[in-house]
Amino acid sequence: MLELADVLEAEDRVSDVARHTPLDYSHTFSDLTGAEVHLKLECFQRTGSFKIRGAANRIRTLSDEEADAGVVTASAGNHAQGVALAASRSGVDAKVVMPETAPISKIKATRSYGAEVVLHGVDYDAAQERAHELESQEGRTYVHAFDDERVMAGQGTIGLEILDHLPEVETVVVPIGGGGLISGISTAIKARSPDTRVVGVQAEGASTVAQSLRKGSPEAIDSVDTIADGIAVRRVGEQTFPVIRERVDDVVTVTDDEIASALTMLLERGKTLVEGAGAVPLAALLEGKFVYEKDEVIVPALCGGNIDLNLLTTVITRGLVASGRYIKIRTVLKDRPGALDDLIEVLSDARANIYAIQHDRTNRDIAMNAAEVELDLETRGEDHVEDLLDRLRERGYDVEVLV
Repeated sequence: MLELADVLEAEDRVSDVARHTPLDYSHTFSDLTGAEVHLKLECFQRTGSFKIRGAANRIRTLSDEEADAGVVTASAGNHAQGVALAASRSGVDAKVVMPETAPISKIKATRSYGAEVVLHGVDYDAAQERAHELESQEGRTYVHAFDDERVMAGQGTIGLEILDHLPEVETVVVPIGGGGLISGISTAIKARSPDTRVVGVQAEGASTVAQSLRKGSPEAIDSVDTIADGIAVRRVGEQTFPVIRERVDDVVTVTDDEIASALTMLLERGKTLVEGAGAVPLAALLEGKFVYEKDEVIVPALCGGNIDLNLLTTVITRGLVASGRYIKIRTVLKDRPGALDDLIEVLSDARANIYAIQHDRTNRDIAMNAAEVELDLETRGEDHVEDLLDRLRERGYDVEVLV
């Protein structure tokens, strides 16, 4: 099993490739949670993700013959970029298989680091199957995204950095996909600070570890469905699972709405952009998914910042909806002069800001003398939304909340 010595060796190998990322105290999230929150900003890492650490450690342990033959890997995006850059820095040819659904930004970034990109399948597991075919056909070394002790050891260097910066840390919160990151971090943390708690967080739509722990062995799920594409894995690793079972104190899950809310709060209050997988540790903390004491020193590891701009738009909208900052409603008006003005007056009096209005007289589901209206509104929170809806209904409007 992975040990501290492996992580210490990895620290030497990756020190000239991976950045030493900041660990910043957050007044905002400390005030919101009652804990002492320090954010491990691994989203500022080279390539925008922690994956460069594990990839560099694995590639620098290749034999001369393996290096000459090149490497191949499968990834949803972050590991792809890590392998591409680490291979380029070591003069090793790299081929990366990515799902056809991978964000365009991650595909372009991977190519920019010098790797050949092959698009295949609908998710990570399908891409992995194709990568193993290329491994056999071309004699390349497969660099696993998580289920490899040298990759796990590279990721564990984050744990060393956390303890170097903040030896008094009481809880470290880490996202889990296949388990490589949390295996490495928990190995470093538990070896040097046994009383420090390690909490893992998965997206509810990809909760492979939570299910595997309940059953006592690695279990696969049929499909994944989450905005956190960086941890959208159907099966925990064979090598990572025993480490998680032995060294991780708790594993919890968060919903996509909770992830979106944490992501938008990081943007608005923390001035920090992360991807979905990077937001899950903070989401778990903000939503009270695990128990902690007042003033407990907690470090959420924000593991990546590579988010597709189209997804970011959707995530921000969902985060605003979840926090009561945005609402879309539908109602029906009498088709007469001034009807729309009357509706707008109610919204104005309630201090709602109108983003968009759609006014439709052609809908066959309404009366001939009526018009359907949909409105996108900016609101100030859940209480404001309830007040707004109450005012509309008191004035006789039959309101349907769309989002």
